[in-house]
Amino acid sequence: MKKNDIAVGQVLWLGVFLIAFAPLPGYTKANQEKKTADNKPVQEVVVWTYDSFNAEWGPGPEVAKRFLAETGITIQWVSHGDAGELVSRLLLEGTHAGADIILGLDQNLAERALASGLLESYKPKGADDLFPDLVFDPTYRLIPLDYSYFAIVYDAERIPHPPANLEDLTGEAYRKKLILMDPRTSSPGLGFFAWTLDTYRADWKAYWRRLGPSILTIADGWSSGYGLFTAGEAPMVLSYTTSPGVHLEYEGTERYQAALFAEGHPIQIEVAGLLAGGNHQENAKKFLDFMVSPSFQELIPLTNWMYPVIEIPLPASFRINPKSEKTRYPATPTDRELTEWAELMTQILGQ
Repeated sequence: MKKNDIAVGQVLWLGVFLIAFAPLPGYTKANQEKKTADNKPVQEVVVWTYDSFNAEWGPGPEVAKRFLAETGITIQWVSHGDAGELVSRLLLEGTHAGADIILGLDQNLAERALASGLLESYKPKGADDLFPDLVFDPTYRLIPLDYSYFAIVYDAERIPHPPANLEDLTGEAYRKKLILMDPRTSSPGLGFFAWTLDTYRADWKAYWRRLGPSILTIADGWSSGYGLFTAGEAPMVLSYTTSPGVHLEYEGTERYQAALFAEGHPIQIEVAGLLAGGNHQENAKKFLDFMVSPSFQELIPLTNWMYPVIEIPLPASFRINPKSEKTRYPATPTDRELTEWAELMTQILGQ
């Protein structure tokens, strides 16, 4: 970045079991002055993130447990839907947000966050161990958390001949078989839209008109979209090259695969940032130090199903996740392009 219908009862990162977290208001002075039983102030840090990061199968619970054990600081998670909703909420509330850290944006949402003036520079201890290619903000107002690559994931039992490129997705064989996400509210949706813009340039609208018949629905976020996929509503979904590993790890199946495209795959780098107006600045800095440490990063592969941003051994189940020989870095779509996309989808799909 973070950032479904697998076996019931398993603790999973996938979103079909996602319980929506009610948006919480900014923390009040009373929240900031909570006391322990011996009347000492509670040490805490307030972290805004997307829903699945703090779901019971996500990294959040174990991250909070380890951080408390190492620092004595309690994490107060505040969940706000998908990453697109997260940044929109931050920009809406601004200095009144009551957060110390915002976690789960990606490079496509970075410009909006950086332009807000709400973020403060901080280079965490251990930042020199980060993979250099992932540090796209040299001011360290946004710090890499994890990464993966956008891909079309398919059910190999229903799609024996998967698409080999974006154009293949428009074929008659895939009519009403694809689930996508809205680029206005979903970071994967925004990443896919950027992918098509980068590939088709001025002809992107014509591509989306060709793609229209293949689309079953456009979900608001990744969790709901991937949940529809694993429920069998459609055999293809926008997700990540790392998604098949979760099915192998927890179901022991290789049924779900990521289609490897000849033109390469866009990278998604999830990041976190320190808010200048936070009430727990020192605790927040300790959180960012912890975030880039092995204790945090080793949790990422089997909980957020992304790659760690430092050198960490990967689980055996990651063998099923394909590796593209070409990493793509599409430009972030503009507000005008997003508006034009929405108008076009209304014409094509009525949504």
